Amino acid sequence: MAAAKGFFTDTSLCIGCKACEVACKQWNQLPADGLHFTGNSYDNTGHLGASTWRHVAFVEQTLSEALGSSDGQSAANGSTFGMRWLMESDVCKHCQRAGCLEACPTGAIVRTEFDSVYVQPDVCNGCGYCVAACPFGVIDRRDDDGRAWKCTLCYDRLSDGLTPACAKHCPTESIQFGDVEELRIRAQRRLEELQARGVRGAQLYGEDARSQPGTGGLNAFFLLLDRPEVYNLPPDPVVPTAKGRESWTFAGLAAAGMFFTAMAGALLARGRSVR
Repeated sequence: MAAAKGFFTDTSLCIGCKACEVACKQWNQLPADGLHFTGNSYDNTGHLGASTWRHVAFVEQTLSEALGSSDGQSAANGSTFGMRWLMESDVCKHCQRAGCLEACPTGAIVRTEFDSVYVQPDVCNGCGYCVAACPFGVIDRRDDDGRAWKCTLCYDRLSDGLTPACAKHCPTESIQFGDVEELRIRAQRRLEELQARGVRGAQLYGEDARSQPGTGGLNAFFLLLDRPEVYNLPPDPVVPTAKGRESWTFAGLAAAGMFFTAMAGALLARGRSVR
């Protein structure tokens, strides 16, 4: 098996150009999302979906909001006209413990030789279990055939030794592609650099299992400039199947409690009848 491949997305370098969105749609021949004005800054796609595998989020913060953030002072120093933008190119996280893969009943979702999570469209039956199992709300079904779709990490390009389209066309190298282990080292150095500059809110999100045990760590992780919730990312995501053993344990204890309660009641009733 080849070394695990993935993305390190440094949001401090994102300029919101959406070149990644365009490159992803063009290479994967994804349909347009329509001319819909969300009213949310320059964000016209809104969220990840079956036809949007890369989504550039624009988070507008007033100066007072930025001052109340974990990086308030540097936000104030870097603001323009009392505002700042936090931009982030979101994508499927290709979790080490992937809820979508564990929930799929047909085997349509597999882990490739690059350690990415891939949906086989010819096997998917459109049941939607994977949609409910993703803690990030990434995977989605198309309206026309009901099948599930998401980022493939450009599996066809990787098979030919090419870089995924989004990373290839990112002009600022906000999206960096490579071996996950190497990316983790690069991310830690970048984090230390920003913190040394006084960017106190800088933090890594999902870089390994220690920081995100609920998913086992992400093969597509991020450097954020504020709390995950600000970017609409869950602070402590957990795949639903991770709670399975705990749920069965509680169910077993409840059943045992009901059994012993019933036995005690029966013995008590028997004692009274003997009298």
